[in-house]
Amino acid sequence: EMQQQIKAELKRRDKIRRIILISSATVFFVCMAYLAVYHFMTLRTQKEVEELAKLREEMQAAPPVMMEEEDTDSENSIVISTENPYNEPPQVLPLYEELYIQNKSLIGWVKIADTIIDYPVMQSPNNEYYLDHNFYQKYDKNGSIFLDAECDIHPRSDNLILYGHHMKSGKMFGSLWKYEDKNYYLKHKHIEFDTIYETGIYEVMYVFRDRVYSKEDVNFKYYEFVNANSATEFDSYMNEMATMSYYDTGVVAEYGDKLLMLSTCDYEQSNGRFVVVARK
Repeated sequence: EMQQQIKAELKRRDKIRRIILISSATVFFVCMAYLAVYHFMTLRTQKEVEELAKLREEMQAAPPVMMEEEDTDSENSIVISTENPYNEPPQVLPLYEELYIQNKSLIGWVKIADTIIDYPVMQSPNNEYYLDHNFYQKYDKNGSIFLDAECDIHPRSDNLILYGHHMKSGKMFGSLWKYEDKNYYLKHKHIEFDTIYETGIYEVMYVFRDRVYSKEDVNFKYYEFVNANSATEFDSYMNEMATMSYYDTGVVAEYGDKLLMLSTCDYEQSNGRFVVVARK
């Protein structure tokens, strides 16, 4: 009877070992598959972004198209009014025409010299789609850099908020946290941000950490700052961010100035965010 009990116990333990072994092997292969897919997407994203950046550079280097002068003496000449009573969007810059044709969700391009940040900027009716889709609208864990759905590039909002993932590979806004170091800021003071309608250079003003609050929390919420209704309200926003900033850049903004925010996830706190604010 004791031998039977010993055999039964050994059989039970052997079964448990096999279950653990199979489970461990399954987890291992799932993890390896995930890493392989992640690596593939990272390489694909890098290749596609490089191709888009190359196309942009080619358009940038292309000579401007000269329009033929109209014969103003002709009876059939047409006078075109430059007024825009309906405030319709201007023409897309030649620099972005080819990219815009490929995806009408393109709203601009963001670049910080001598960094990995050199990306098209997208926008969707919500802030969900481009969390996991790329420029070509393929599923992509890296997502895209995108403009907050509440912001507008025409007529332009006072503040434009760009979001991007904090990827461990450094892609997207994965290197933005380096602005915590003032020496890094001193080497990267300017951010290039074009909309599809106009080019722009921005000076970095503030760098801070914050988090996403619940609706009930009575706190300054940088991600709700899109437009200022008055100089007093604008100055209040500036004071809040200046207080939170890691260092004083000496750059200040006045009511009427246009701002740009780069925002990414920060893992030092729950729902944390790392933010860089710049003035046009």
